[in-house]
Amino acid sequence: MFKDLFQKKRKYATIPSERVGRGAEPGESERPRREVPEGLMNKCPKCGTIQYSKELEKNLKVCPNCGYHMRLNAMERIHMILDEEGFEEFDSGMVSVDPLQFPGYGTKLEQQKMKSGLREAVITGQGTIEGLPVVVAVMSFDFFTGSMGSVVGEKITRAIEVATEKDLPLVIFSTSGGARMQESILSLMQMAKTSAALSRFNEKGGLYISVITDPTTGGVSASFATLGDINIAEPGAVFGFAGRIVIEQTIRQKLPDDFQTAEFNLAHGQLDLVVHRKELRPMLYKLLEMHSVKGGY
Repeated sequence: MFKDLFQKKRKYATIPSERVGRGAEPGESERPRREVPEGLMNKCPKCGTIQYSKELEKNLKVCPNCGYHMRLNAMERIHMILDEEGFEEFDSGMVSVDPLQFPGYGTKLEQQKMKSGLREAVITGQGTIEGLPVVVAVMSFDFFTGSMGSVVGEKITRAIEVATEKDLPLVIFSTSGGARMQESILSLMQMAKTSAALSRFNEKGGLYISVITDPTTGGVSASFATLGDINIAEPGAVFGFAGRIVIEQTIRQKLPDDFQTAEFNLAHGQLDLVVHRKELRPMLYKLLEMHSVKGGY
């Protein structure tokens, strides 16, 4: 009897799996779960490097291993570029409606608000960069892929008009999947409206700096994103009108691997500068200072 007890005694103690008692076999071996808090770690989509999210945020969401520039939402970019004090947001209560009664559009708008924490795909306002006043419009890809609907076009147009009236420089940060299809022709009209406002701003001698971030395509790239007096892009940002696959199918040719990247567009005359995110704020300040006249514009 005692002999049988010693033979059956296990050599090592085991920690029962969470699955035991919930449908798993008692003898089934499974490593206990270790819960990792959501958002604690982040994986670079380009090189796969895993890093602490807090450390990544300190590095302005640029991968320290490969330099990949991850996407920022509108508020993150505002905090990164503008001085901490004195930002005045324009038209914060302006939201999209469903003018064409497009099926499911109203529900999707509410979902996008909950998901992104934003009311629309752009935030506009007035602030300072190292004390120099500037009007900004900052798009956010996490709201409806930054698509340009009526409200996006209206808010950007109003920001341009404020810059025109106050004789202030204008900086627009673009990121977009293109025109918002749920608003059809009303969305496409925003291309002409924003471009016309920029034309009036230009006639008055205003300075417009366009900053293109990843990705910027469709109607946005075909309008205000490419109309800057100075056009800047972040490294690796995809920028173009139609998508790569559509172009290849149309021309029936294989495109270069770096096609539509910021570096490709710079080499082919589409951009003036490609600026690392860490250098973007100092570069904008330098450009604003160069174009200022005794503290005024």
